[in-house]
Amino acid sequence: MLWLIMAVLSALFAGLTSILAKCGIRKTDSDVATGLRTIVVLLFSWLMVFIVGSAGTISQIETKSLVFLVLSGIATGASWICYFKALSMGDVNKVVPIDKSSTILTVLLAIVLFGETNHLAVKLLGTALLAAGVFLMIEKKASGPAGSGRAWLPYAVGSAVFAALTSILAKVGITGVESNLGTAIRTGVVLVMAFVIIFIKGKQAQIKSVDKRELGFIALSGLATGGSWLCYYYAIQNGVVSVVVPIDKMSILVSVLFSAVVFHEKLSKKAAVGLLLMLCGTLAMAIWA
Repeated sequence: MLWLIMAVLSALFAGLTSILAKCGIRKTDSDVATGLRTIVVLLFSWLMVFIVGSAGTISQIETKSLVFLVLSGIATGASWICYFKALSMGDVNKVVPIDKSSTILTVLLAIVLFGETNHLAVKLLGTALLAAGVFLMIEKKASGPAGSGRAWLPYAVGSAVFAALTSILAKVGITGVESNLGTAIRTGVVLVMAFVIIFIKGKQAQIKSVDKRELGFIALSGLATGGSWLCYYYAIQNGVVSVVVPIDKMSILVSVLFSAVVFHEKLSKKAAVGLLLMLCGTLAMAIWA
């Protein structure tokens, strides 16, 4: 099943995105970084559109699909803004598990809205394992050292909620739409939203003063995001949403591995058990898809 392979690749690229983005927002404002990396994703997305030759089908997109693609783009923009704000304030291993908790809501919504009830018992068991795993990781990492603060927490939660909405809205929006073209349209919406936020907050002057090294990481993060999106939306268009989303969220494995190497962030035994539970839940849903 090609869509299953694409889901795994989506997870790999998404995991790299978190690490590269963290490297790019040490001194750079998170809103500015979001806008800049979205430009890279947009260019990457439209390049793929022209490579596969789907640009000519824009006029054939139905109004309903276009509306849901725009709504999905808005939800994505909101999720990104929250996510990278949280990353700029907290550790990768604190933010990522909360962001990945969007999986639980997405799977349940997919079962209810799209009737994805095949192997329902396995999906519910997998979701329960995911929930338990996320709880263990959040419990350990959210506590943190005394005085560390949790200002990042509301942003991480917001990221998870909007990410769940993104997957559901996108599933409806890309019905009958070539996945690369759908990704490009959504990215355009995200770009507009990102720069509206930058100008509303009066941060446009900071764009010219971004550190060149961090700009490089931001660009690489955008490329990783573009790769992840192209794989992800191909997978949810051709596969089962309640299986694709958990696999994609296992990008946490990549994030945890690289955060340990790059940022020296360690997992406790309890958090490691939580990570194992998340992996078991995901594998259960993927194997019996």
